[in-house]
Formats: sequence, C-alpha cells, structure tokens
Amino acid sequence: MKFKRIEFLKEALREDIGRGDLARFIVNGNSKAYIRAKQDGVLAGVEYVKYINEIANIEIEFLKNDSDEVKVGDRICELRGDSKDLLSAERTILDILQHASGIATNARKFVNLTQNKIAILDTRKTRPLLREFEKYASKIGGVTNHRLGLDDCLMLKDTHLALFDSITEAVKIARKNIPFTTKIEIECETYDMAVEAMNNGVEIIMCDNMNDEEIKKVVEYRNKFAKQTLIEASGNITLDTIEKYIDLGIDAVSSGSIIHQATFLDFSMKMER
Repeated sequence: MKFKRIEFLKEALREDIGRGDLARFIVNGNSKAYIRAKQDGVLAGVEYVKYINEIANIEIEFLKNDSDEVKVGDRICELRGDSKDLLSAERTILDILQHASGIATNARKFVNLTQNKIAILDTRKTRPLLREFEKYASKIGGVTNHRLGLDDCLMLKDTHLALFDSITEAVKIARKNIPFTTKIEIECETYDMAVEAMNNGVEIIMCDNMNDEEIKKVVEYRNKFAKQTLIEASGNITLDTIEKYIDLGIDAVSSGSIIHQATFLDFSMKMER
C-alpha cells in the first residue's frame, strides 16, 4: 500500500509541476510552513501526504491524525525543508488533504445521523482513477466500503437481468461460473423480485428505490425464510432522507452522495521564514 500512495503523490506532483516550478528561479534556502484548517470537519489524507518526505526535500510532522475532528484555526501539520520543494508541493498537499477531508466530513455526517444502528456503505460512483483514494476517505469518516470493483462481488443489476428470462436463471448460470467463494447481490425493484432472489439463496438483496412498506415486507420475508440474507437499501439516499431507513430492519444503506456530493474542506498553507 505504501508504494501505491507514493506513486499517487508522484503523479499528482508531476501533473502540477510539469517541466519545473518557475518559482525555483527566485527562491532559495530552507523554510518552514504550516497547514491550518479554515473550516470545521474530519481530517483525512494523512496516510497519503505523510510520504512527501520520501520524494521531496521536505520534513512533515502531523499534529492531527486521520479521522480527527478539526476546528477552524487548528494546525494540521508543520513542514520544514527546501523552499523550492515546499512551494512546489503546496497545492498537491492541500488538494489531497482538502479532497479527502471533504469526503470524510460528509461520511461522518451520515454515520452521526444513523448512530451506527445500520451500516452505511459508499458506492462505485467515484471519479475515474481516484476510487481507492476516495473510498479510503469515506472509510476514514466511518463509512463501510461497498465493493471496490467488479471483481469482488457479483451484483446483478437491471442491466444484467434484462439479458435473462428470470432471476432464477441468472443466479443458476452465475453459480456455475463464478468462484465458489464469491457472493451474489441482486438489485431488486419490487417485493416479488426480492422473494425470488432470496429463494435462490443470494447473499445480499438490494432494495432499489423501494418505498418503506415494500422494504418492510422484504425484511419480514427475510426474517421468516432467508435469515442468512443481508438487506441493503439504495436509490437517491441522501443526508435529508437517510434517517427514515434506520428502523426498517435492514442491514445497510448505500449512497453515492457520500462521495460525489462531498466538497473540499478548506485548508491553507502559510510560510514562515
């Protein structure tokens, strides 16, 4: 994991610096700097930025840790090193911390609203090439990662099921071809779909855009006939609507808005001579 995060940092710096920071022609010597919070929130990004010392002439000391709550004015970290490197890395360091902390802060809001009564899951609705980073950030905020990619769970959605005569047929073919240890999740839009899926022994039912009464019926059937099945609710679930799912008897709620509706948390870096 360390080498992947170092490579991430290198690529981010390469994108910004290009052929070389022009400020290198006008600054010299060593300097100190610090990064402070300009908004309240949850800190994330430390596990990436802490490796900056391995690719630049910079020493960094974090005064806060991933998942810590920060307040306006709090010092996040202190930096020392070559002035050129500090200035060249400033934007990259801030972007990583701000982006990750924005997601972690949003994730913490979801967790706080549900008081850990049900699992909160993120989704694959992430920015291209940033999935691992963004899912790391949501996990720092207290959310549980849903599948990281298409290779770690077979989820049969409406687009898959349209190619089969029935859920029963799709599951039967899947069981013959996927690895023995692989779980199957079925996206179900109705109670009847959920019942058919449970009768075929799938591990997870996703109640997609179902109303409260339908979800309760699915839960009731599960509790009587398929106790091993997990039930997840999904579909336009936001901070404004998530509380109504707490007492429905489901196991989890998934929401893409945890990541794609998060906004940067505001940090700034200040130089000291």
